[in-house]
Amino acid sequence: MEGNFEETNKLPELKLDAKQAQGFLSFFKTLPNDSRAVRFFDRKDYYTAHGENSVFIAQTYYHTTTALRQIGSGANALSSVSISKNMFETIVRDLLLERNDHTVELYEGSGSNWRLVKAGSPGNIGSFEDVLFANNEMQDTPVVVSLFLSFQESRCVVGMAYVDLTRRVLGLAEFLDDSRFTNLESSLVAIGAKECIFPAESGKSNECKSLYESLERCGVMTTERSRQEFKGRDLESDLKRLVKGNIEPVRDLISGFELATPALGALLSFSELLSDEGNYGNFTIRRYDISGFMRLDSAAMRALNVMESKTDANKNFSLFGLMNRTCTAGMGKRLLHMWLKQPLVDLNEITMRLDIVQCFVEEAGLRQDLRQHLKRISDVERLVRSLERRRGGLQHIIKLYQSTIRLPFIKTSLQQYTGEFSSLISKRYIKRLEALSDADHLGKFIDLVEYSVDLDQLENGEYMISSSYDATLSSLKDQKELLEQQIHELHKKTAIELDLPVDKALKLDKAAQYGHVFRITKKEEPKIRKKLTTQFLVLETRKDGVKFTNTKLKKLGDQYQSMDVLLSFADLAASCPTPYCRPEVTSSDVGDIVLEGSRHPCVEAQDWVNFIPNDCRLMRGESWFQIITGPNMGGKSTFIRQVGVTVLMAQVGSFVPCDKASVSIRDCIFARVGAGDCQLRGVSTFMQEMLETASILKGATDKSLIIIDELGRGTSTYDGFGLAWAICEHLVQVKKAPTLFATHFHELTALAQANSEVAGNTVGVANFHVSAHIDTESRKLTMLYKVEPGACDQSFGIHVAEFANFPESVVALAREKAAELEDFSPPSIVINNEESGKRKSREDDAEEVSRGAARAHKFLKEFAEMPLDKMELKDSLKRLHELKEELEKDDVGCHWLKQFL
Repeated sequence: MEGNFEETNKLPELKLDAKQAQGFLSFFKTLPNDSRAVRFFDRKDYYTAHGENSVFIAQTYYHTTTALRQIGSGANALSSVSISKNMFETIVRDLLLERNDHTVELYEGSGSNWRLVKAGSPGNIGSFEDVLFANNEMQDTPVVVSLFLSFQESRCVVGMAYVDLTRRVLGLAEFLDDSRFTNLESSLVAIGAKECIFPAESGKSNECKSLYESLERCGVMTTERSRQEFKGRDLESDLKRLVKGNIEPVRDLISGFELATPALGALLSFSELLSDEGNYGNFTIRRYDISGFMRLDSAAMRALNVMESKTDANKNFSLFGLMNRTCTAGMGKRLLHMWLKQPLVDLNEITMRLDIVQCFVEEAGLRQDLRQHLKRISDVERLVRSLERRRGGLQHIIKLYQSTIRLPFIKTSLQQYTGEFSSLISKRYIKRLEALSDADHLGKFIDLVEYSVDLDQLENGEYMISSSYDATLSSLKDQKELLEQQIHELHKKTAIELDLPVDKALKLDKAAQYGHVFRITKKEEPKIRKKLTTQFLVLETRKDGVKFTNTKLKKLGDQYQSMDVLLSFADLAASCPTPYCRPEVTSSDVGDIVLEGSRHPCVEAQDWVNFIPNDCRLMRGESWFQIITGPNMGGKSTFIRQVGVTVLMAQVGSFVPCDKASVSIRDCIFARVGAGDCQLRGVSTFMQEMLETASILKGATDKSLIIIDELGRGTSTYDGFGLAWAICEHLVQVKKAPTLFATHFHELTALAQANSEVAGNTVGVANFHVSAHIDTESRKLTMLYKVEPGACDQSFGIHVAEFANFPESVVALAREKAAELEDFSPPSIVINNEESGKRKSREDDAEEVSRGAARAHKFLKEFAEMPLDKMELKDSLKRLHELKEELEKDDVGCHWLKQFL
């Protein structure tokens, strides 16, 4: 966006005479106050914004208030800013696609007569699609969600409805949730919600504080609506108009919901679907099953870098950026977005995707042919939607035609494949494409376009109805050819008048915005400045009045989308320098998670990285819970992330970056990796860490995958260790989910021994560490980035400080203080080794422990028998001192008793 800020110095001039200014001021005062609305006013050649909106735009997008101008004077003065058409597009894209805190309104008119012509929000961008995607692809589909809640003690029943305006889909769901709204958050992530509406009164309750936090974590804009809108009355008749097909299945569906139907009623009102007849009969309605996909909350999405971020150094920093090799204009990207947010849990569906990807990986010729054809496919979804809304033109028709005529080529390429998966390819693609392209369906559309459209003019970038289609058009064509001849003659005449050579100095151009124009170079302009007045001729002729639509085009778009994304998976797997493999996927009740030669797909894609692969074996009863220790920068975080990313890729249906992989299907990935302060919400780093961990403890099942990194480091050492131990023990004994727990609390490694002594434990706790080497002479630390069995035998924090070039005096003092603290540490968890400065636990023999324990028991008994309530304070302290002296005499030669003291 930075490039557009340069327009600051060439802002359009705000041209209003006194009468126009006064009229506009009087109109502007009548507008309702809405702090979230950013209002633009179309002045034909440019746009303006006023009042607080103008200050916001000047500061946010121009980065200076010098762009501000004033309309009126004195107390009636109104700050204003003018905006070019390119800048308007940039600002609207940012407000509706990037941010989640503003709505956009566009007004047209003049003087005191203005009317609202477009309104949009992050979840409802339909009226601004021509602005947002005129020069950019639509990469994601915005979804509006409506919630209706019923609180029951510590739990909540959530009624949810949503609408996807791009795909024309309505959804309903009802489910129980906890106080952290864990299920709701994963649902919002999965469906790609951008905006959420709920009753105004509910937002005032204490229970809804965590709801707001959940929506904020997901980047969802919140909008309160009147509670009266949340009603299910007349819903059946409304859906009868919107939903295609028989009303009986719709009636049966909505009768099974209690809270979701009022939510849907409010959603239909908010999105104004019934006000546009183009929506009638074009929507489908479905039940959304929260258990139908792997659940991913916002923390897991961030930890695994699933989606792109503005801070990414390059596209390969995110899983989406790495896997996005789609060819179609926008459709493939949107489907990939959805698949990554909705990994599958159905084994048959996963296997089918993997079979198709394997086919495309093994058949390089087929893959390349299909990708070449798909590159010529337009965004069929958006084109069809424009036609259904009766906003399409001849250009939309021709783009659909060009996409449709690729069908025979794609079908021929697929039919040439006779390999292992030929029956699946035939069932999934060939038969469906044949049904769509026969003479009764898209064949009619192709014939009509070829008969009625002048396809020869496409080479000149013109979209015209064929002159043979109508006698009037034939006459207009003759007039057009005559006009073209006159324009060329005028070009020659003007060149003579200006004394400029034709075509060399005075050029005749044809611009999309202005039509035919004369153009001269900057070098020639001073020579003819006095002669030159207004020598630009603008012509605009449009003949795109005929519009067509065909519902079969939607299904065609679905076929293109699916093939595009699976080809993208195959292209990634085949073109990577280190090959990907097909994972063996098993149901969640059986199998283990075994990744041999596993790599992080985004990290290995960076140019400067020579990635070292590692094995991960999450085995039931052996190493289902893994504690991973090792130095900072040793690769712990990367290792546990890459396991999560690999499982996600497998359940999306992609090959994975491993030599060999076996994955037991997971219903959810929970990730607690790093945390930042959220001061604006009054949440510290440690509190954020605890909130995310609470979601894991409440929401995880034995079929989930849990990834935790550096838990408990935001508080004191002992509190942090206590929390970390308790959380680990709960996950092992209660949740029993496969877990990767990276930590610097080396004492946690004792959990493996403690767990092995628990009768009937079926989880299996194992210790692993990332290896490093210290040169005994130079003390230089070298990271080996290999994950090996066993616990790490020391901490490397001070060595890492040396890496960062700490002053030698600081490093020396750190070693001294660390040694002092180790002397005070409990013997059961401290290790001591004379050679390396480490301390190891001393094993006390059984006789010494028995003797020491008996003497300690005697001391405690004597102390307990003291009549403290009858003794003076000084007498009590004196007697206690005597007991202690006697005990100290007896501890000679007894190490256990010394530790007791």
